[in-house]
Amino acid sequence: MKNPFHVMLIPTLGCPSKCSYCWSSDEGSPIMSIETIKEVVAWLKDFRTDRVTFTFHGGEPLLAGADFYRQALPLLSRGLPQLNPEFALQSNLWRMTPEIAQVLAEYHVPIGSSIDGPKEINDLQRGNGYFEKTMRGYEIAKAHGLNVRFICTFTNQSVKSREEIFSFFLKNGFTLKLHPALPSLRSENPRRWALEPEEYGDLLVYLLDKSLEHLQEIDVMNINDLFRCVFTRRGNVCTFADCMGNTFAVGPDGSIYPCYRFVGMPEYIMGNVYDHPTVDDLAKSDAWKLMFGYKEYVDTTCGECKHIRYCRGGCPYNAIAPTDGKIQGVDPHCVAYKRIFDEITDRLNKEMGESPMMEMGFLSKPKKGARPKVMALMHKMVST
Repeated sequence: MKNPFHVMLIPTLGCPSKCSYCWSSDEGSPIMSIETIKEVVAWLKDFRTDRVTFTFHGGEPLLAGADFYRQALPLLSRGLPQLNPEFALQSNLWRMTPEIAQVLAEYHVPIGSSIDGPKEINDLQRGNGYFEKTMRGYEIAKAHGLNVRFICTFTNQSVKSREEIFSFFLKNGFTLKLHPALPSLRSENPRRWALEPEEYGDLLVYLLDKSLEHLQEIDVMNINDLFRCVFTRRGNVCTFADCMGNTFAVGPDGSIYPCYRFVGMPEYIMGNVYDHPTVDDLAKSDAWKLMFGYKEYVDTTCGECKHIRYCRGGCPYNAIAPTDGKIQGVDPHCVAYKRIFDEITDRLNKEMGESPMMEMGFLSKPKKGARPKVMALMHKMVST
């Protein structure tokens, strides 16, 4: 099965917030021009033929303003009808306005935003005032019918308050998706906020139990995705998929990168949309060769791992960027991935060995004191 075609558009690396663990927060960064969007359309007309998803990312993509989206969305949608474009946007929502919300709603653009839990926890690591500004933007987006989901970054500090954070998402009816804080590449103290792999593994197992305990009340997207990986035997989100050659990011000046995380790092430029490069042209770049070199490294290094088919060594950026582009290991969160994949696999095997499929009682409540069954999660995903 071919992996999805995904193009991330980075209108700017600028961002008005100053989150302590973030790698990009220069509000003075250049803004992508509409001419660059036109060149994206020209580049992709004969690049691939399968459906594409465009995700506006950053930095803070709303810094580009309402007029940018008023022009960019129809240019992409009408200019590439053969690719059936779909759209998404990742934003802290500070710059959301009714005008921007109306434009995004016209194209049914789902939004991913970021909240790290209750105000006190969130603002401690994202900065004073962040929570209120994001919630203000959220209310505007919601009033215009936009679908907003929040990503929660767990740091080595906030993970100590995991119960409080989970309760916050549960009580507010928010879907929970989490990211572990990574060591900063631009800090004198890179591990100040970083969530250690062992802590991340513990957190994932905790959230597996909580998602089962509150099965009909909340979706924990990471758990759903991890479970789907194990059950289908293939990666289905970017961390656990062969993204190389299927995901690209376009920076404000039109430079093409393997992923949004590399934008602004000249050594990872594969080409430029103004040159309308083919796949073969991009494949000649050092960045392309490095990414596929990582893929080959995973095939060898992880060849005996029972999870290789759907893990694929984790995120290439996590593995390569901290070592200045040298392939010296897989994603440092491998320990966490193995922990949760083993947990899901062991529980599935045990449950399927204990009861025939027809007698599993997917949606029945577990007996008092009994651990909720992971097969119930499978039933929920299949039936929704």
